[in-house]
Amino acid sequence: MTDQLFAKETLPISLEEEMRRSYLDYAMSVIVGRALPDVRDGLKPVHRRVLYAMHELSNDWNRAYKKSARIVGDVIGKYHPHGDTAVYDTIVRLAQNFSLRYPLVDGQGNFGSIDGDNAAAMRYTEIRMARIAHELLADLDKETVDFGPNYDGSEQEPLIMPTRIPNLLINGSSGIAVGMATNIPPHNLNEVVDACLALLDNSELTIDELIDIIPAPDFPTAGIIYGTAGIKEAYRTGRGRAIMRARVHFEDIGKGDRQAIIVDEIPYQVNKSRLLERISELVREKLIEGISDLRDESDKSGMRVVIELKRGEMPEVVLNHLYKLTQLQDSFGINMVALVDGQPRLLNLKQIIDEFLRHRREVVTRRTIFELRKARERGHILEGLAVALSNVDEIIALIKASEAPPQAKAALMGRAWRSELVEGMLSRVDQSYARPDGLAAEYGLHADGYRLSEVQAQAILDLRLQRLTGLEQDKIVGEYREIMDTILDLIDILARPERINQIIHDELTAVKLQYGDKRRSEIEPFGGDINIEDLITPQEMVVTLSHTGYLKAQPVDDYQSQRRGGRGKQAAATKDDDFINTLFVANTHDYVLCYSSFGRCYWIKVYDMPQGGRTSRGKPIVNVLPLAEGEKINAMLPVKAFTGNDSAELDDDIEVSDKVKGPFVFMCTANGTVKKTPLEAFSRPRSAGIIAVKLDEGDKLVGVALTSGNDQIMLFSNAGKAVRFDESGVRAMGRNATGVRGMALGEGQQVISLLVANSDEQQVLTASDGGYGKRTRVGEFRHTSRGTQGVIAMDLTDKTGLALVTASLVEDSDDVMLITTGGVLIRTKVDQVRETGRAAQGVRLINLDDGEKLICLVKVAESEDDAAEEGDEAAANLEAGEGVAE
Repeated sequence: MTDQLFAKETLPISLEEEMRRSYLDYAMSVIVGRALPDVRDGLKPVHRRVLYAMHELSNDWNRAYKKSARIVGDVIGKYHPHGDTAVYDTIVRLAQNFSLRYPLVDGQGNFGSIDGDNAAAMRYTEIRMARIAHELLADLDKETVDFGPNYDGSEQEPLIMPTRIPNLLINGSSGIAVGMATNIPPHNLNEVVDACLALLDNSELTIDELIDIIPAPDFPTAGIIYGTAGIKEAYRTGRGRAIMRARVHFEDIGKGDRQAIIVDEIPYQVNKSRLLERISELVREKLIEGISDLRDESDKSGMRVVIELKRGEMPEVVLNHLYKLTQLQDSFGINMVALVDGQPRLLNLKQIIDEFLRHRREVVTRRTIFELRKARERGHILEGLAVALSNVDEIIALIKASEAPPQAKAALMGRAWRSELVEGMLSRVDQSYARPDGLAAEYGLHADGYRLSEVQAQAILDLRLQRLTGLEQDKIVGEYREIMDTILDLIDILARPERINQIIHDELTAVKLQYGDKRRSEIEPFGGDINIEDLITPQEMVVTLSHTGYLKAQPVDDYQSQRRGGRGKQAAATKDDDFINTLFVANTHDYVLCYSSFGRCYWIKVYDMPQGGRTSRGKPIVNVLPLAEGEKINAMLPVKAFTGNDSAELDDDIEVSDKVKGPFVFMCTANGTVKKTPLEAFSRPRSAGIIAVKLDEGDKLVGVALTSGNDQIMLFSNAGKAVRFDESGVRAMGRNATGVRGMALGEGQQVISLLVANSDEQQVLTASDGGYGKRTRVGEFRHTSRGTQGVIAMDLTDKTGLALVTASLVEDSDDVMLITTGGVLIRTKVDQVRETGRAAQGVRLINLDDGEKLICLVKVAESEDDAAEEGDEAAANLEAGEGVAE
């Protein structure tokens, strides 16, 4: 019993070798038989079998729909022994107009949606071939392609389709095999056909010349193709990337004071529902701000996704963030791998078109050979019928005398017949032209007459008596003449390759006229990485930073609705304990360099600043810049452009050549160190900021100013001293330098203010911690060398207070805000502070309680006039190379 169950001999094999062989067999099976399309018809086996099964069922575009389940059953039963779900999913995709640029299946019922909804079950939906699908099967019955056995040998199926359309390019393909994958985008039929025609006319055409004809893919969901560099790379090498963007427009909503982003088209293969979920998630997590509502208003008329924005938000800025963080911008990785002669190959654009044209030449050649054979066979039959008409009485008598059809056939074949009519028919061409291939030599026209073949004899026996009339004889002669013309034409086609090319040209042109349409995807050729400045309209903005660190930018137009002399407009809503201490005008495309008390520099574009109306506070700057705990922004410099110095060298050098031109960033620390660094050294933004000046432990950056290289610098210490020196006395240094001594300080003393003063007529407002202050002309402060203690800036006594807390350049029309340790804020006019000499004590600015001290005096910028003046000053500085650097 045991001997019957087990083999008597066991053959040892290597497990490693068996695994290698089996896995390679499996890999090739997946590559060739499942995952990769054939370069000739652009179809995978399952697609080919679906279309062939529909063809066999006469499920044509102009016939009635059939249940999808019927087609699925035929496919899996005859050709594709896999799961019915997989086959039905294939059919569903072939019917989706958002998946295929030119759907091959015409579906009736629910075939899913761009939201990711599933199709209805196959028992509900109905299908038939789309009209364009017939172009893939054209001439299938003319022996144009090879057939092979199905999985069990019971049926024959085509191994390739004799397609007239370059399906691989117009519909694309995607699939994952073993160790390789393919991802080919769809294209516009008109463009692809034009490229085929161009290459047909000139085989030496270059890839770049083909790219001029096919500039980019054309996706069924339209949208915008953003940049062509990656696409050109794919067309040249087979691998690349296409950047896709949604098509949007802006609309005013509400009372016209708010805007909405309207999404009309989304990138290819993006699920709309998931896209909306992602946007909602980003809003909830506050990764995108400025969106107040999100809803989908899409219907049968088209897509419409509404993204409502909060009041004062710039839609370009929000849209840019959406592009960065959602699939409103997506990429299509192009990997043009297809089967060529049964082997997977990476192909460029020209190779794909070449392979399609090579396939078309083979199909047209095989079709011509088939039609020639059929024409010769028909001509051979007509010759037999002509013989019968020439010998009608004898043939009738012979048939009547025969006992049975076999004897009649043998009798017809056993003798030569008169052939005057046939000789006349053959007089136009050589007999060999009309002679069917494989016809034995004894048959046909000979010296003794015409000898009938078995096929001709049978045709005579099958002949109806009504065809023996004289009129019928004329028809036979006319048809034979046409057959001879056809044979001559077909022989000429086979003899001249240019005739075959012309036939391909004509058929492609007909396909283009029948199915061609306009490009859906718009091409923006300048794309690549996201460049927000391409989206932002340049405009002047008023940038404000409050004392407690609230940042905001708003259009300068908001300040221009009143005449000068009016009451002005509030620049921002502030709490009672807050006020604006920084205000300047800059363009949306400008950089703003933000220098912190920790000696670091941060970058921010004006368009990236929180936008708001006049009544909004803005956003805490700690939520905009990555500031450390306790770090405070002490200066903000708007910069329009950097100079032409070599920023790569300036970045790390300690010493900077004297030849380096301005503008410069002049910095001062609390310990009296000053440093002058070319602005260009700050031209390479980093998200975490960079070191602007190296600080010793306990030191901090107290002042930053943009200078020309020849300005007058003033430093003020808390000891009531001031030093005024020429900027040229400080050599330029790199970012990593520590700086040089700017002011000599005693123990416990520190610098509190840095001023750039170039006119003796300018006024400096100084204030002490005792609440006293005064105005003094800059000319009162004599020039000294840097590194000295300087001259008295204010006479400090027990009455006035023993520490100077601030020094600021002011004008008579300015307002200042005073802040005390008790949290008291008082606003006062500068013209109410008396102008005195440099060594005077000044006048009382604020009454203080016992133990209370003045800690800060800040010039307030708030009105329309301030904004306008800032704008004028920015324009003037721009021309002079100051303020807003260029």
